Amino acid sequence: MLSLVSIFLVGLGFSLGVGTQQSESHPSLSWQNCSAKGSCQSVSGSIVLDSNWRWLHDSGTTNCYDGNEWSTDLCPDASTCDKNCYIEGADYSGTYGITSSGAQLKLGFVTKGSYSTNIGSRVYLLRDESHYQLFKLKNHEFTFTVDDSQLPCGLNGALYFVEMAEDGGAKPGAQYGMGYCDAQCPHDMKFITGEANVKDWKPQETDENAGNGHYGACCTEMDIWEANSQATAYTPHICSKTGIYRCEGTECGDNDANQRYNGVCDKDGCDFNSYRLGNKTFWGPGLTVDSNKAMIVVTQFTTSNNQDSGELSEIRRIYVQGGKTIQNSDTNVQGITTTNKITQAFCDETKVTFGDTNDFKAKGGFSGLSKSLESGAVLVLSLWDDHSVNMLWLDSTYPTDSAGKPGADRGPCAITSGDPKDVESQSPNASVTFSDIKFGPIDSTY
Repeated sequence: MLSLVSIFLVGLGFSLGVGTQQSESHPSLSWQNCSAKGSCQSVSGSIVLDSNWRWLHDSGTTNCYDGNEWSTDLCPDASTCDKNCYIEGADYSGTYGITSSGAQLKLGFVTKGSYSTNIGSRVYLLRDESHYQLFKLKNHEFTFTVDDSQLPCGLNGALYFVEMAEDGGAKPGAQYGMGYCDAQCPHDMKFITGEANVKDWKPQETDENAGNGHYGACCTEMDIWEANSQATAYTPHICSKTGIYRCEGTECGDNDANQRYNGVCDKDGCDFNSYRLGNKTFWGPGLTVDSNKAMIVVTQFTTSNNQDSGELSEIRRIYVQGGKTIQNSDTNVQGITTTNKITQAFCDETKVTFGDTNDFKAKGGFSGLSKSLESGAVLVLSLWDDHSVNMLWLDSTYPTDSAGKPGADRGPCAITSGDPKDVESQSPNASVTFSDIKFGPIDSTY
């Protein structure tokens, strides 16, 4: 495979060179900005591939990062790596299985290119060649159409927002998909805040293309859509730090150090998964919202005073399919007040009922999320498989030894499903299609 690298450059004076082996041409993706119902204007945008998927090499063609390890010659330390390495453009369709047409974007799963086999992808919506499109979600709704029919157990076609820097950090910045962060404080990022994450780098045992460095890349995350054909959830995660934050040690909240709830970010989030919340016939193949067919997904961020300046009070979900508007399912779990939306009260009750740590509240809850959303967030679209726990947290029973316990059953997939080697070999043609993105005031986009 091509070498993978992701780079976070946030104004510390670091700047990677740009290679000349492959030109960078961003696929177009239009979306609509609405001012009122029936009054929407088309916006010309484009998408850019995350730098994590790109080839990184020296002034010739020698890899700076190969497989899941750094070159000890080219990257013995952060500053030397930055001086030696160049990042390449992307062949979006040929190498990565990414295609767009008008307002539609399709992400393929396994793509066999001329020189490599690529697995999944992550892209961002651009405003222009140098800046990501920022969305200020409070007192607004975000709408899109999605087709998850080709995603089996173990895959995740995700659409979400993260508090990345608008320009992606130092050069080459957003133009090359720099600056990713999320609430899991991922350690597999090759560059964070402008420095190569080579310190203490260890290849992952379960992923031949990934490793983990000393540092993690943290920021607040709003998961609008995480789904395959069997299960779906939407989930806010809040961090106590503003913007991208390079963590180390305890503040990363690493699972392997038993410090998950000691870090700066809420990794669990406060999720609304209809199956987990007691309605197993609402979303899925042939169900009320039929995942065999495309659907419109509406997510509303209402405020206490119905103004942009108000504090976030509710996150609501509406579906539209076959011309029919379908309100989100109600909760059906003893101990949780019947509701079909995410509120602070809902989060508090689910944590108690499911026996989960209320890290969402501890890290700031709705008040913290409200402040975070004021600065604007970057739209992320991705397709991935899970080398940690096989996506069981989304579509199966997790933990696997807790079947029948409140909150443990999250989807109908078997606890033996989702192993990446199985998913990649058995479902290489899997894909997710996103289209018709709209953004505007409450009840203006559908």
